[in-house]
Amino acid sequence: MELRHLRYFVAVAEELHFTRAAERLHIGQPPLSQQIQALEAELGAQLFERNKRSVRLTEAGRLFLDDARRILALSEQAAVTARRAQRGEAGELRIGFTFSTPFTPYFATVINRYRQQFPHVTLTLHEMATLHQLEAISGRTMDLGFVRPPETTYPSDIKLTQLRQDPLFLVLPVAHALAAKDAIAIADMAGEGFVMYPKDAGTGIYPQIFRLCKAVGFVPQVAQEAGEASTIIGLVAAGCGISVLPASFDRIRMDGVCYRPIADPQATTSLLLAQREEETSPLVAAFVKLAEEAAMEEKE
Repeated sequence: MELRHLRYFVAVAEELHFTRAAERLHIGQPPLSQQIQALEAELGAQLFERNKRSVRLTEAGRLFLDDARRILALSEQAAVTARRAQRGEAGELRIGFTFSTPFTPYFATVINRYRQQFPHVTLTLHEMATLHQLEAISGRTMDLGFVRPPETTYPSDIKLTQLRQDPLFLVLPVAHALAAKDAIAIADMAGEGFVMYPKDAGTGIYPQIFRLCKAVGFVPQVAQEAGEASTIIGLVAAGCGISVLPASFDRIRMDGVCYRPIADPQATTSLLLAQREEETSPLVAAFVKLAEEAAMEEKE
């Protein structure tokens, strides 16, 4: 049985006339009759009662008609889904993002715009540290990732595209002596205890802080570690030390904490889009195009 047999059957069932059904299908009437007879023989059931004056569905024909219509509808839907997938308009896209990414208006713009333009794509979003995202993308358990500069070795098959630059801010208690300044140099942080992500958390900010501090002559002293930015900020409020985080985190308002710009021009971090170097998925290409366009709009 082929789909064309079902189409022939449905046409005859709806027209209840072989000649009209043949005209509708753009085939001859004798071949149509032969195909219906072959279908009935294959099914082992009579689908039509026919004589010289009329054609009627049998009970088996009426039941078969419902299923035939469903099968044809499903086949058409399958074809539509395949065409959408080829255009990057259907399927599942697995996207990672760092802890700071949702605090940037850019991220909300990209995700909302993508959902509006590609409503048939299932977006699965995962909050993950930069290095863990890069490993997952390389291992094909994720497709794309919003990451920060890894500051260390990462899988060689990963391509990184810069989307935007964000300044780094100093997070410190409101009663701290440095809070009186409008902007603070990295050198001014020497001797302070730092509240930081754990070294093995896979974030790019951890090695970056060490690099920036070493560049001005000191090694930061880690006073406390925490795995979440909100916890880091809370520990700063509790007087456990100071911290350096992307400026987007200044949207987390907490009593006893203030945020100050860092004066050193190199105290910035990039938001990058990570993907596999040889990626061929239309889904990924469509998302990358939209993300790059949104990034260009921000710069204009």
